Amino acid sequence: MASKDEGGKQYFIAVVPPQPVYDDAQRLKEYFRDSYGSKAALNSPPHITLHMPFLWKESREDRLTHALSRFAGDNGPVKICLDGFSCFRPRVIFLDVAESEALTALQHSLHKFMKQKLNLFNANYQDRPFHPHLTLAFRDLRKEQFARAWDEFQEREFKAEFIADRIILLKHNGRMWESYKEFVLESSYSAEVNPDLSTTEG
Repeated sequence: MASKDEGGKQYFIAVVPPQPVYDDAQRLKEYFRDSYGSKAALNSPPHITLHMPFLWKESREDRLTHALSRFAGDNGPVKICLDGFSCFRPRVIFLDVAESEALTALQHSLHKFMKQKLNLFNANYQDRPFHPHLTLAFRDLRKEQFARAWDEFQEREFKAEFIADRIILLKHNGRMWESYKEFVLESSYSAEVNPDLSTTEG
């Protein structure tokens, strides 16, 4: 892994939902900005993080993208269900992701792959279980605003589902995160073990 003084850029890996879920989540982020003064979540597209941010040298970017292409080719799509709002007190409010063994397996496989193939270790994962979510407001949501926002959203319903048929490499451009490159999850294995994938439009 590169260090900042070696010219490393920041990247992370995520699922970015398709339309119309993408636009629904984006509108919610904008609502939190306009109503509660929390705009930090707008520094990235709506997403569910699979691998937290890491540093990597741009000069070795081909190695990173080739590895992710290989990973995606060996893994298949997963069904994702968003179900209501939840929070990490005292600052984070998000769309919750329903429990999914397939999504958890994909995240664990990616983390293991990145360590074994790219020698990429991320200390943020130590002793922290995977809790997939789509963040709407976080670090700049003041505690008093969190209380007001959570009072508004804790009982509100939100349901959506989609097939995650690709993973996205996001790259920080110095101001915000941008979707940089996508990798299609091509394996048919997931459809065999999860019949929903063959009958649900994605």
